[in-house]
Parts: sequence; structure tokens; C-alpha cells
Amino acid sequence: MIINALIIVFLLWFLYQRFAPVKGIQQIATTELKAKLKNKNNQFIDVRTPHEFRTKHIKGFRNIPLSELPAQTGQLSKDREVVVVCQSGMRSMKASKLLKKQGFTSITNVKGGMNTWR
Repeated sequence: MIINALIIVFLLWFLYQRFAPVKGIQQIATTELKAKLKNKNNQFIDVRTPHEFRTKHIKGFRNIPLSELPAQTGQLSKDREVVVVCQSGMRSMKASKLLKKQGFTSITNVKGGMNTWR
């Protein structure tokens, strides 16, 4: 009985950690992204694979695959906003959390990613 309760508590904690909003990471829809694209001071990062990026991407976004992002954060300015997109919003959220841990303070994740881009 106690073991079952501990397992349930652990699963709930895990799900909360996985899906709870992270402080310091703004979430926007692709409709809001259109306004952000006008700000040339923002840094736009697409964390999909190079093949996905070549297939379809948003003008102004730079492709840095999620697997390469930890090694390439030095190419980004911590003083400017970073807008991150992927295919569905999951990889970009991982990237946003990684950037937050690296000391970036203004991070925006695009919910729904390229799946919702029109």
C-alpha cells in the first residue's frame, strides 16, 4: 500500500516537472510569433533537424538542432530575447529549459511549433 502511494506520488511529480510551465520562459502561439518577427533584435532559433528545416522553415530563423544547441549557445547573446521553435513545441521547450539553465533571461517558446504555422 505504501509502495503504491509512493509510486503514484513519484509519477505525479514527474508529470508536473515535465509539463509545468517554467518561470522565465514565455509561451506564445504562432499567431503571436508574427509580431515578434518584426523585432530584428530578437534571436530566432529553429531546433529541428537540418532536413526538417530545409523542408519548411520560417524566414529569419536560424537552424541549430537541439542536439547541437549545448555546444552552440556561445553564438547567442544572453542580452537579447531568444525565440525558439520546433515541429510541435516539445523540442523547443527542452531547448528553452537548456537556455534558461545556461543563463539566458529572455526566452520565448512557440507552442505548437511548425505544426501550427500558417
